[in-house]
Amino acid sequence: MSTKALDNVREDAMALPLDDRAELARELLASLDGPADPDIQRAWDVELCRRINKLRSGEATLLDPEDVLARARQRLKRG
Repeated sequence: MSTKALDNVREDAMALPLDDRAELARELLASLDGPADPDIQRAWDVELCRRINKLRSGEATLLDPEDVLARARQRLKRG
């Protein structure tokens, strides 16, 4: 694609409403990754089920996101 054509595409994309630009950006970024690997998807599905089962059994508990962020910020200040 020529520089002029790319500039035109960029200009058209920037003129889109915010939601449309966000959708286009997601699709463009996803296209850089190539096709999805079904083995990876299955592995994530298994991991998700494992984590849900640990939560349901009481073996694991959820952390408060604000506490996690506060601790991370504190560690970053020390480092």
